[in-house]
Amino acid sequence: MEAPSPSPFGSSSGGENNNSNNNNNNNNNNNNNNSNNNDNCGVGAPDLLSPWGSDVPFAEPPDLQGQFSPFYGAAHRKWRALCRDFVERELLPHVDRWEEAGDFPALELRQTAYAAGIYGAMWPREFGGTPPEGSEGPWHGSWGAIRVDPFFDLIMWDELARCSAGGLLASLFGGMGIGLPPVLVYGAQHLQERVARDVISGKKSFCLCITEPSGGSDVAAVRTTAVWRESSDGIGSWLVNGTKKWITGGMTADYFTVLCRTDGQKPGHKGMSMLLLERGMPGITVRRMKTQGWWSSQTTSVEFDNVCVPAENLIGQQGEGFKYTMVNFNHERFLMAAQMVRSSRICLEEAVSFARRRQTFGKRLIDHQVIRHKVAEMARRIEGTHRALENYCFQVKCGLPDEKLSGYMALLKVDGSKLVEFCAREASQVLGGQSFTREGAAGRVERIYREVRVMAIGGGSEEVMLNLAMNQECQSFAYWMSFSWRSTNWQRI
Repeated sequence: MEAPSPSPFGSSSGGENNNSNNNNNNNNNNNNNNSNNNDNCGVGAPDLLSPWGSDVPFAEPPDLQGQFSPFYGAAHRKWRALCRDFVERELLPHVDRWEEAGDFPALELRQTAYAAGIYGAMWPREFGGTPPEGSEGPWHGSWGAIRVDPFFDLIMWDELARCSAGGLLASLFGGMGIGLPPVLVYGAQHLQERVARDVISGKKSFCLCITEPSGGSDVAAVRTTAVWRESSDGIGSWLVNGTKKWITGGMTADYFTVLCRTDGQKPGHKGMSMLLLERGMPGITVRRMKTQGWWSSQTTSVEFDNVCVPAENLIGQQGEGFKYTMVNFNHERFLMAAQMVRSSRICLEEAVSFARRRQTFGKRLIDHQVIRHKVAEMARRIEGTHRALENYCFQVKCGLPDEKLSGYMALLKVDGSKLVEFCAREASQVLGGQSFTREGAAGRVERIYREVRVMAIGGGSEEVMLNLAMNQECQSFAYWMSFSWRSTNWQRI
């Protein structure tokens, strides 16, 4: 048989390198950290970083495959190496077993992640946060409580998602990532000091309770109530009643950030507030929910039956809960989009690795044009969404107000969910019968495929996101169109 022609997809013997540690020795040899030469947006001259990680085309972000990037320097590469090492050592060897069991050693793993510099990386130093070297700088923007360079956040979630178990990440990191910010941004100082340090260090955990049987993406449909009750000492408390469902990490959470209706006379989003509830409060009942994917996510139904909550546990101002929730959504959707892009890269990587080895009709599967087209289409979509993620980070870093990015982020989340659904399907087609099993390398694709629906619905369904994007952008467009150019000044028409 004639030997196959040279291919950018590797030799017929495979040769793929899925263990990035083999390529880490020279990854910083010729890199310069330009963080000291930043312009106003914190971006210096581009570095050409040496290829690093997987040798499968498009299985890594462009800056890891030899391309110039204006966004990353040596500090970012060092941070990526630390995150990758953590995933290789602490997650990948155990993730299949944890997923099958639907459980993992949460407390131990949180504290291990904190000791590694991962768990507290995005949080303020005053509460025990451990921002990576080079992540704090003179840029203008942030995500509220998260004040590090957004590209460090993108790198962290991109690397964590290499474990290909979104439920594990959602329970381990995500609950804190969306439940703690309202406390740090809007909560009173005594509330922050009481809970933040233990949570950031991994000793205790958080979950965010928004979704109910009556309302998910329609946040204004929340029915859980908090009724003010006067007490004889004149201090008073809130009496909380209602049910929250599909709460990630709720089975083991020590704190519950709960959106509830504190003024029943005001309809829709008005009259809603946020309260901090604690595990030991009488009247809180949690029940494990069986889910299609995310088996280790500890997805929970939480019932509140006359839970007495001290007045001091009100987060921010009464009646502002809906606003706090909306502000929190952008970062949550960003984290989801970052994971979806990496999950798509995993699908591509597994498909190419398999197609390099598999022989059909006298040649490697990867040498069939129809298979190459599948890979190319996956790559085209992956790279486009990844660039959009980087642009979002750049806008945040330059200080564009978060509310101005809500429409863009909504579209980006839809891009991500459609991307991972497409890549999981195409990879499954390449893998054939292998993709129908939960064993071996193909098991990663099977698991990602089961997680597609939660990514398309959780954090805002695709349909609601598209509508939100149009509403936000039309309002913004109408505002800017009310200006005209007069000489060198903007003047209102």
